[in-house]
Amino acid sequence: MGNKILVVDDEKSIVKGIKFTLEQDGMEVISAHDGEEAVALARENNFDIIILDVMLPKMDGLAVCQNVREFSATPIIMLTAKSEDMDKIMGLEYGADDYITKPFNILELKARIKAILRRSARKSDNAANGKNVYTVRGLELEADGSRKVKISGKEVNLTAKEFDLLELLMENAEKVYTREELLNTIWGFDFPGDVRTVDVHVRRLREKIEANPSTPKYIHTKWGVGYFFK
Repeated sequence: MGNKILVVDDEKSIVKGIKFTLEQDGMEVISAHDGEEAVALARENNFDIIILDVMLPKMDGLAVCQNVREFSATPIIMLTAKSEDMDKIMGLEYGADDYITKPFNILELKARIKAILRRSARKSDNAANGKNVYTVRGLELEADGSRKVKISGKEVNLTAKEFDLLELLMENAEKVYTREELLNTIWGFDFPGDVRTVDVHVRRLREKIEANPSTPKYIHTKWGVGYFFK
């Protein structure tokens, strides 16, 4: 069996369409139709990706995303019926890795899924070559299959994108990346979002690893250029 995907939407026709398309590609698809069921399934299973609608009964998608992030870094793609930028950014704030606006082209969704799976596979391949641990002033990142981040020995729960962002910056300490470079490297050239996505993730990452996010000691801003790890 291929990759395991959780699809969460109360519109059963949408779930059926996504399920059919992904199963044609050899993926295993589990479905849920409300937020509470989604959180329970995410807790009980090891999914490769979660496709999550924003508007759900019992618990909305943003709350589901927030709940799942308390115990899992599984990549989450949000489905939203609203096209306003703020709704998309809110999804990222709550821990989503990507978003797609309804009505969407199923081929576009499949392309997003495959892009995330390719990045995950590349991380696994890199991990197979040996355990890489980066340690800088109490911050420890394990760039292997465990993908753990610790501050003074205490584990910090990062999303998949937050981890990828921190890993890239730590691997290339002192190198200044523009927001466009980070967007293309971490999210991919076909990602429909803009550089504000990077700003949101950097801010969230600082809130998790910096003692004082307003005066960071790890991730610094090069004004007018981008970000770098010191």
